[in-house]
Amino acid sequence: MPTPSTLAPRPVAAHGPLDERELGTWRAFFRMTELLRGRLEQRLVAHSGLSNADYSVLVALSEAPEGRMRACVLGEELAWEKSRLHHQLTRMAARGLVARETGPARSAYARITGGGFAALRAAVPLHTADVRELFLDRLDAEQAGRLEEISTIILRGLTNCADTGDNAS
Repeated sequence: MPTPSTLAPRPVAAHGPLDERELGTWRAFFRMTELLRGRLEQRLVAHSGLSNADYSVLVALSEAPEGRMRACVLGEELAWEKSRLHHQLTRMAARGLVARETGPARSAYARITGGGFAALRAAVPLHTADVRELFLDRLDAEQAGRLEEISTIILRGLTNCADTGDNAS
């Protein structure tokens, strides 16, 4: 994942300032995602003691073969920098949610533990209910489909420009 110092410089205001509609769209999206993530995390922590980061790691590992992934692959899947993943796995290992292992050629692996599976199993039903209540239930099927399409387009652009800092347009 590129850092601010590794991104290629881009001309500032290449397209001019945002117009009212663009600014309204951006601000509504930004505020919605910030509030939604915050509320979901508050509830997740209150119900299960897991943070959003804990939950994301546990879900990724639980879906991996044998509950195990190379750390670098896990970092790529979560779009996290190496240091963030390292610190997160250290905290989770101390709580018995994951174990760190060394694989072939001394490669680092993370594995979900029995305690991690138990914590995830306990968290999933309540977290799913919260996602429905705070997000999905507020959209009809057509809106949900459009939002998925829009999100996919934006994610594709972000994935395509992740290594270069280009705007993929």
